[in-house]
Amino acid sequence: MQHNVNDLELSILMPCLNEAETIEVCVRKAKAFLTSRGIRGEVLVADNGSNDGSQALATACGARVVPIAARGYGAALLGGIQAASGKFIIMGDADDSYDFSALDPFVEKLRDGYELVMGNRFMGGIKPSAMPALHRYLGNPVLTAIGRLLYRSPCGDFHCGLRGFQRDSIVTLNLNAPGMEFASEMVVKATLKKLRLAEVPTTLSPDGRSRPPHLRSWRDGWRHLRFLLQFSPVWLFFYPGLALLLSGLATMAWLLPNNRYSTGVAFGVNTLVFAAAGIVCGFQAISFYMFAKTYAIRAGLLPDDRLVARLRQAMRLEIGLLVGLAFVFCGLALAAYALNYWEARSFGPLDPEKSLRAVVPSATLIILGIQVMFSSCLLSILQLDVRNQWARTRQTDKPT
Repeated sequence: MQHNVNDLELSILMPCLNEAETIEVCVRKAKAFLTSRGIRGEVLVADNGSNDGSQALATACGARVVPIAARGYGAALLGGIQAASGKFIIMGDADDSYDFSALDPFVEKLRDGYELVMGNRFMGGIKPSAMPALHRYLGNPVLTAIGRLLYRSPCGDFHCGLRGFQRDSIVTLNLNAPGMEFASEMVVKATLKKLRLAEVPTTLSPDGRSRPPHLRSWRDGWRHLRFLLQFSPVWLFFYPGLALLLSGLATMAWLLPNNRYSTGVAFGVNTLVFAAAGIVCGFQAISFYMFAKTYAIRAGLLPDDRLVARLRQAMRLEIGLLVGLAFVFCGLALAAYALNYWEARSFGPLDPEKSLRAVVPSATLIILGIQVMFSSCLLSILQLDVRNQWARTRQTDKPT
């Protein structure tokens, strides 16, 4: 049977990998929900290579089963979304931990025009033994808090497995995470693209399986955290880099005139060297932010940013080269001063407490100048319009 996208109102999508113990009850509840509410819809099972007969059980209960070759929670859902025929999709795990007979709040919000409707288990209730204590009190709250901080998302439960969305809106997000981090990817990209989001209380029950879940707490928790950081260059690179740069500059300015004492502790040229390292590392991190942000915007992974656009304009190649050369010349001038100081002592042993106060800033300026020039070149390369240039070259090469 040929299915056309959006020829139904609702697809209830269940990823499946060896769920023979629970797939039947989940499909029956979902089918009963569609029938009792008079909704034109389907129950779609995205099978990820089950070898326990889950496919036949789901088909016998009236579900449409689509095989998904690529392994992983996210891969199964991506394949299911592509195969779904409904204008709306409500996805949920096939382990009977969510009640597919009580999807009314999701349908109501979707019909009201919301593009992503998230279930919230902390609002709806978590039954005893339904969620491990590690997930309930550490994993989910911490990762959700990080996601809300980094992306200013309104979602209070980033990892709820029961959620509904408008198919066409979610397809435009270009989701591609194959694993459990798919749950975070959907929320993050929907927030960045400013889709209309809503939350509804959702009850989580103990699943009906006798086998352990597919989720691996520490591995999948790390994958979620890694994704959250990778999609936020400002927190991964810019803020840490700015903190290093400013603290290094402040410390260097404090120590250049003389040694300093605080609570009986002496701070001298050794601390000055570490301050210089902080300046260099901080500037490099900020450069990485510009590289990552520019690449992500041009690749369509992140929306455009006016501030970054202005910074790219201010740091265009010609300006970067001039600023970098200015830093290098200032550093060489300090190096000449240090050389004269050494010459005045017949090129003999020097007092590091005095000589390093010129040598350390000199080396720092030279390093920064070279970094500014190279960073400007790389930023310029990242902004090349390769596709248009290739098209122009091909056009030029055509025989006349």
